[in-house]
Amino acid sequence: MKATSTAQVVVESGGNQVAAHAGLLALGNFADSLGLGTVISNAIIHTTRRLPLHHRGRVMVHLLLLLAGGGESCADIEHLRAQRLLFPDVCSDSTLYRSVRQLSPEVLAAVEEAVAEIRAKVWHRMPRVWRNEGVLDFGASLVEIHSENKERTAPTYKGGFALHPLFCFLDGTGDTLSSMLRPGNGGANKAEDHLQLLDSAIAAMPAVFQSSHHRGDDPQLTRRQLAARADSAECTEDFERGCRERNVGFSVVARSCRQIHAAISLALDDESRWQPAVRQDGELRWGAEVAELTWFCKLSSWPPGTRLIVRREPRHPSAQTSLFPSLEHRFWGFYTDRQGHPVELDRFMRAHAHVEDHIGRLKDAGLERFPFSNFDANSAWLAQVGFAADLVRWFQLLCLRSDLRQAEPKALRWRLWHAPARLVRSGRRTILRVLDSWPDAKALLGAHRRMALLS
Repeated sequence: MKATSTAQVVVESGGNQVAAHAGLLALGNFADSLGLGTVISNAIIHTTRRLPLHHRGRVMVHLLLLLAGGGESCADIEHLRAQRLLFPDVCSDSTLYRSVRQLSPEVLAAVEEAVAEIRAKVWHRMPRVWRNEGVLDFGASLVEIHSENKERTAPTYKGGFALHPLFCFLDGTGDTLSSMLRPGNGGANKAEDHLQLLDSAIAAMPAVFQSSHHRGDDPQLTRRQLAARADSAECTEDFERGCRERNVGFSVVARSCRQIHAAISLALDDESRWQPAVRQDGELRWGAEVAELTWFCKLSSWPPGTRLIVRREPRHPSAQTSLFPSLEHRFWGFYTDRQGHPVELDRFMRAHAHVEDHIGRLKDAGLERFPFSNFDANSAWLAQVGFAADLVRWFQLLCLRSDLRQAEPKALRWRLWHAPARLVRSGRRTILRVLDSWPDAKALLGAHRRMALLS
């Protein structure tokens, strides 16, 4: 029995009629069917007399494909240029570098507005988005930077050196509605940043979702309910008041304080207040109990209707910081202005953990590396990372079936984006033939069929 793991072949140059990124072609076709390149190009105003050699919308779409395929720098565009029959007129890495550098904050705002038009088209084909309440999940992540030459990098509270981007996602689809790049020492409890992020997220949604959710709007004009869900970084009275001014509900994780200590102490031995908690599927969560402690707290400085919900569960060795010192239980709680039973509110709030999955997808698609020294250019790169993740999510939800609808970026690259195929000419047409033995060949062909039905 041979122990070798590969076939003994002669390797030489000169290969042709081979497609190395058959799946990325499907993603690019999907972007073209949505008109993504056209709306981006219309949003970018040329400041020179001569038109650029490369269509700026096409350059940006190629950048999104680069990020979806695992690229981390502008130089990785060369791997798309090598596939000219699949991706014609791909720009050079220097042109891509200049194109991103030219995305000033004003131009980037126009591009985000253009992408919002595409998002409205996509959501129109997702009925569940229109039926359900819009839940906005806030999150942040420190991105380690190993160079002091990048503008506005700074030491962090964890002892590293980083940038500190903030995000706002739509739960359910995972859309990156808005993002904000900040220095590594950016304050975690800065309500102005979070409210600016909230306004940008609302502006990125279709008009029906925006109705009555701008500051000072009449709540009677509300057509779709919105709720902000965040961790303890947003646990500030200014942020909650800002949500109320925009007619947006809030649920934020509580931070430990004397008032919460006193409330838990009063309810600790009153077993009638504690009710069994449930998991996301509705089944009982063993050992966990929920109680509402609003009546034991003075919340007059918070928006009217604010409630305090606390959950306790058996303490384990790796338990995180508790709201209340105890050797038996770990206590965790949140403030909310939502109506409903405390157990259901607890289940709703615990779903905020989805934000970690959303940030994880961004980290697998270019977030962990900012290739520019200029801060504005890195902000533009951050926005492109979000656009690429959204494009992939839209493709998954509209064109894929089975487990690929929820597959992680690394799995999509291995199974779909870099699927091998062969290019042949027949009947004056170029035909892409996916490898018959490829495990996900049927999924890729099915995605093309569904894409044709969308256009």
